[in-house]
Amino acid sequence: MKTVIAFLLFGGLQLAAQDMQSCPMHKEHMKEAAQHQSDVEKHGDEAMGFPHDKTTHHFHLYADGGAIEVTVNDSKDSRNMQAIRSHLTHIVTMFSNGEFSIPMFVHDQVPPGVPVMKEKRAEISYRFEELPTGGRVRIKTTNPDALKAIHDFLRFQIDDHHTGDTADIGSL
Repeated sequence: MKTVIAFLLFGGLQLAAQDMQSCPMHKEHMKEAAQHQSDVEKHGDEAMGFPHDKTTHHFHLYADGGAIEVTVNDSKDSRNMQAIRSHLTHIVTMFSNGEFSIPMFVHDQVPPGVPVMKEKRAEISYRFEELPTGGRVRIKTTNPDALKAIHDFLRFQIDDHHTGDTADIGSL
């Protein structure tokens, strides 16, 4: 029985892959996705003040909110480390004031969760935490609607930045 199920699943995946390849718009979709990723990286570099290829972003979901972490890839890169810390400190101030123009610029859209995060800003706390090679914005709330919005926002970041972080709720 397990073999039959595995065979059907594998066959279904192969058919789905063939369907995508035979889609007359497949190449165009792939081109658009690559252009979007390039735009996210370019806008991110402009907005954050440090290059994406010399840093690593992580987005974490926690039971009480989540975190945005950015670190330098080279621990001796003090210039970008300082730029990260400055940027994340600025993000804390902006997000605390309900100002999300940077993620909207980077992603060329209003990220999921932002409208509720703006509305519930008095019920969300943002705190900068220094890390040995960068920093973290710790986001917390006890409001269930704000928590869902934070998780939606962070999951979007994980997906759009292709970080490979888990979208599951973890612990710090």
